[in-house]
Amino acid sequence: MRMRAGRAVAAAGVCAAGAGIAALAWRRGRLLGGLRGGLFDGARGGLRAVEVTGESMLPALRAGDWLLVRAGAPVRDGDAVVARHPWNEDRLIVKRAVREESGGWWLESDNQRAHGRQDSWDFDAVPHDLVLGPVVARYWPFRRAGLLSRSARPR
Repeated sequence: MRMRAGRAVAAAGVCAAGAGIAALAWRRGRLLGGLRGGLFDGARGGLRAVEVTGESMLPALRAGDWLLVRAGAPVRDGDAVVARHPWNEDRLIVKRAVREESGGWWLESDNQRAHGRQDSWDFDAVPHDLVLGPVVARYWPFRRAGLLSRSARPR
């Protein structure tokens, strides 16, 4: 975890440099905290806000985008989702849910060429209990605000 502009930002994925991958900061009310202790613990239901950093979800999601996530809602093929990284559950990642498998969800980056990106090609399907919920909207920056649909995935 690193601090940026007075906000805690959790790096998503595991890489030595910790750069170039979609990462999230979790906001609860007016407080923005790190992920130690699991801010999603017991947080099923309701909307939560996350900030994207990195390039692994370009062009659909960009660094600086603030997203609303429906914690605990059902996930469907094609949804952008927030999940705990299977190798480091203190870190959150945002990825595309490609398909459901017996062991969990196969999650992929939209931008497979992003430096340092990690997804199910690296760590296999993410267990169901680590997939926290689908992204339903982007609310900042305002000019890019709107609902996110499964069709937002580049073809």
